[in-house]
Amino acid sequence: MVRIGMPEETFEEAQLPLESAGTQLRNARKAAGLSLEEVAARTKIGERQLEAIEADNFENLAGKTYAIGFSRTYARAVGLDDKKIADAVRTQLADAEPYQHTISVEPFEPGDPARVPPSRLAWIAGLAAIAVLVVLAFVWPGFLAPAGTMPDLLKPKPAETQAAPAKAQEDAVPTGGAVVFTALEPDIWVKFYDASGEQLMQKQMAEGESYTVPADAEGPQLWTGRADAFKITVGGKELPRLADVPTTVKDMPVTAEALIERISAPKPASTATAAASE
Repeated sequence: MVRIGMPEETFEEAQLPLESAGTQLRNARKAAGLSLEEVAARTKIGERQLEAIEADNFENLAGKTYAIGFSRTYARAVGLDDKKIADAVRTQLADAEPYQHTISVEPFEPGDPARVPPSRLAWIAGLAAIAVLVVLAFVWPGFLAPAGTMPDLLKPKPAETQAAPAKAQEDAVPTGGAVVFTALEPDIWVKFYDASGEQLMQKQMAEGESYTVPADAEGPQLWTGRADAFKITVGGKELPRLADVPTTVKDMPVTAEALIERISAPKPASTATAAASE
């Protein structure tokens, strides 16, 4: 078949599939001579997530926001245009969405006399409803005016009922003890060090893996790109997480006293990393 208006070479090039977002990132990483471990250290993204991105398996990530945010961070780390990569990921996610079948329902035409009930039937139904209400008003007086009174909403609660929650909250606050960090997700990079900068521990923690901060460490501090991914206990009592979204923290004191004081202090606004932004 002859294609008029398009040279055969140009037509064949137009048929070639474009590289996916994951393929572009993988090729750029290899061209830069970087390993997945090195990219993970730069971006603070786990190697498993990076492998999923390179394989275009975005469904293995936490959601659409993470897929786009992680891909943009990866693109910047290997020198690609993060906006173009983000657009490519959005397109791939849209193409992967399941087909939504819409059931066609025959519309109701108000002017169709076969479907509009006769006016006589409407009058009969209305009169029947009024008759039922009149009968109920005589036979069952409480139907239209039910007896009883509403409770007094302004009446103060007894003092003893308010003291119990306050005491329970007070008992939930630890007073000291061993500080333990437990990873809630796989491949969470973290570094612990003392006030002089000497390293106590640095690694990619596996999901469920725990680390106890040495009790004799002088001014222990924390550095991680996923402050939201750790369960923290002091003396066996669980404390609130350091953040609700993926957040980078550095030089954060992790002594028992500092973590306990953080509970009562006003919570500062957290700054989400690029991994949670589109």
